[in-house]
Amino acid sequence: MKIGYDSQIFCAQTYGGVSRYFCEIASRLAQTPGLEVSIAAPLHINAYLQHLPPGIVTGFRGPRADRFESVYPRLFLRGVGLVLGDLVLRTQFPDIVHETYYLAYPLGPRRARRVLTIYDMIHERFPSDFPLADKTTRHKAVAAKRADHVICISESTRRDAIEILGLAPEKTSVIHLGFDLMKGGEDGLMNEKSVTNEPFLLYVGNRGGYKNFLGLLEAYASSLQLRAGFKLVCFGGGALSADEQERITRLGLDSGQVIQLGGSDQLLSQLYARANAFVYPSLYEGFGIPPLEAMSHDCPVICGITSSIPEVVGDGGEYFDPADVDSMREAIERVVSSESHRKVLIEKGRARLACFSWDHCAKETLGVYRRLV
Repeated sequence: MKIGYDSQIFCAQTYGGVSRYFCEIASRLAQTPGLEVSIAAPLHINAYLQHLPPGIVTGFRGPRADRFESVYPRLFLRGVGLVLGDLVLRTQFPDIVHETYYLAYPLGPRRARRVLTIYDMIHERFPSDFPLADKTTRHKAVAAKRADHVICISESTRRDAIEILGLAPEKTSVIHLGFDLMKGGEDGLMNEKSVTNEPFLLYVGNRGGYKNFLGLLEAYASSLQLRAGFKLVCFGGGALSADEQERITRLGLDSGQVIQLGGSDQLLSQLYARANAFVYPSLYEGFGIPPLEAMSHDCPVICGITSSIPEVVGDGGEYFDPADVDSMREAIERVVSSESHRKVLIEKGRARLACFSWDHCAKETLGVYRRLV
């Protein structure tokens, strides 16, 4: 069986969860006897591809798109990468084409059976969080319609995809993502005296819209216990915006109580290991890797009971209603005020990690391919 992966995501992401997902499964499937696996990305910007075993990737890494100040060179580079990727995929004659993102037209030979992975339905559930010119919703619907099978990374995403896109249930399946333990390091955090010398709560990722960071700010500010005893550290997502800083001031918080940091996985790993708890206030997730990262560092997880989050976290987290500030505040207070409760969550989190592996993800994905050919 010949399996081909198109160039879409590798022309768009230097780093990122979606391109990492395809590299993880492709590298494992390439070791399976009787399979010929190829990623057709003749001109790409992705950093992961250079670490794959020889023979999987057709192509080379071009200039990184984020080095271009103007949007036009980035679009030109992506367009050339897609055109060349289409031509290469056609010459390889794969039996299966697994589309790596959402495009209005198919890449590669039309005779191939097509698989699409849907990662979430956030654009459809929260359209106001995205620009009017964003075509993700339209392209996703077109790609899902032409696919012979649609993989969803959680049951929550599958239900939403069936409801919103009108997919036949038998055309879909759920395959959870894998998870690798993050590696710690000695660099990065040691100079952050204001963080390491005081207890803190940790938030990770982008902070806008459905991520509900402002809800977490309100929950934190409404608790005398949390304000007096803990900093709130935000990793990633860029510097605090003017609106966020204004909200922090309006809530009566000092500038030193909410700290934004960015940096390497080594720094993030240390933050997980030293945080008193990790808080995940998101209103919606297609899967949700950060809670698993926290669990791998024995950091208690406190999270919203919505979308795919309970499906991933299981009994390894303390839940709250993310739309209810009081519910969030009370959940955080319950965890940080009880060392015995923290230990229970840590133990359950360790056990939960065993449910997710890239080997299992690759095996289940191969099962989908074989049913189509």
